[in-house]
Amino acid sequence: MAYCSKRMKITTWNVNSVRARAAHVERFLAVQQPDLLLLQEIKCEEPAFPAANFAALGYQSVVLGQKSYNGVAILSRLPFNVTARGLPGLDDAQARYLEIECESILVGNLYLPNGNSGGDAGYAYKLRWMKALRARAAALLEQDHDFMLAGDYNVCPTDADLAQGTLPPGDALVRPETRAEFRALLWLGLTDAVRALHPTEIIYSFWDYQVGCWPRDKGLRIDHALLSPRLAEKLIYALPDREVRNEEQPSDHCPVTIKLD
Repeated sequence: MAYCSKRMKITTWNVNSVRARAAHVERFLAVQQPDLLLLQEIKCEEPAFPAANFAALGYQSVVLGQKSYNGVAILSRLPFNVTARGLPGLDDAQARYLEIECESILVGNLYLPNGNSGGDAGYAYKLRWMKALRARAAALLEQDHDFMLAGDYNVCPTDADLAQGTLPPGDALVRPETRAEFRALLWLGLTDAVRALHPTEIIYSFWDYQVGCWPRDKGLRIDHALLSPRLAEKLIYALPDREVRNEEQPSDHCPVTIKLD
């Protein structure tokens, strides 16, 4: 698939309830004007999604939701086609993956399981989900697609991606098996957009609501965008927007924006 030469701006953001944070999303769209906004943890079914609010700003919505938990949505000001509702190859009752084609790029919006609840079964579900994501990436590479897999991965890839003492060694976000699955994605030939441009900087995208985490910068980098090879060659910008986390009643995540030239 040939890559479209048009410059694109794509943002991923776990909003931790889109109805509670609708005004935050509207402000972000009005000011930053991304071409695509990938939302995770929208916590509502499609009829309750505030699509009209975003349509007034020029954005069409596609939603894969469920009541009270999980849920993903994509807002776009460009024409697109939906290519997957749910992660291909995984029988998943939870709303965690939505994929579109836009400007000759496949964009997968994902909310990867946390893995800390549900005991061994909950963690096994996380690993099973990551293996299915790797299989999807491998299939897209085999088909010669240009693609981005972005969202809340619930993975700190290395110790540099979390503040010291923030998580215990046995947390599902940092367990060796979790990190090995993330590395396996990269070994396919994918590029971690933020680390490609900022290999050694202290960068976080999540700060827990616990007292002191945000002002003391006790954060995690768990929101990622992985790019296929030709797309990685077009990468010119990749950073979280920390200022959004400083707003009143914010999500515990901040948006991460990727720009492709």
